[in-house]
Amino acid sequence: QICLSLVKLLFYLAHSPLGSIVLLDFQPRQFVMVDGNLKVTDMDDASTEELSCKEDSDCTLDFPTKSFPLKCSLAGKCEGINEKKNLFNAYRYFFTYLLPHSAPPALRPLLSDILNATGDLQYGINETLRAFEKVLHLYKSGLYLQKRPLLLKDYISLKGFRTVEGEDYKCWPSYSHLGCLLSIHSAEEAAAICNSQLQCQSFIVTQHRTWTGRPLASFQSSWTDLIPDTNAVVYIKRSASSGERL
Repeated sequence: QICLSLVKLLFYLAHSPLGSIVLLDFQPRQFVMVDGNLKVTDMDDASTEELSCKEDSDCTLDFPTKSFPLKCSLAGKCEGINEKKNLFNAYRYFFTYLLPHSAPPALRPLLSDILNATGDLQYGINETLRAFEKVLHLYKSGLYLQKRPLLLKDYISLKGFRTVEGEDYKCWPSYSHLGCLLSIHSAEEAAAICNSQLQCQSFIVTQHRTWTGRPLASFQSSWTDLIPDTNAVVYIKRSASSGERL
């Protein structure tokens, strides 16, 4: 969410009515999240000036660990230097820390492609935004889910119930520090996740949703202490419930 919001912001800066705008003091502390969108807190160090040049050798974009040769345009300006400077700063301050983590395994290669392409400035901001929107579409639609055996049949579902909230086993990347709370596309995906975790004996699908509209599911090591909840469905492994009275 943070990286996509940042890319949308940089897309606007690259195509602003004033021209391509560069953020000269590009640091994480210069941004805040407002209603799920990343915003710049200080525009004092923004500029529309692009580096003047006479030849291509005048257009080297230097960073502490990398340098990129750019083209000198017929107008005597280094082509795309503002856009590329913003994009590489996004890569080194945000993408490298946020993109490799927490995505479903099937989507990680796509995010790795974005990371590598922006780290080498193979993508401009237009291509970067399209790549992010493709990943978002796959994530929201569930198209990233690979065909696999249907596992939900191995669970008993009880509508209108959930277990008593409390500390349970933890997993990564959980939305709660008290247990294993993950976003899912469907109960079928939740069953696959539960089967992949040795501690998991049940999971609860709630009405709470993430910014992408995906429901949250709580994975638990037991299924005892059920209480009524009209907005929840608890799924219990048949193997865990065998011999017990529901």
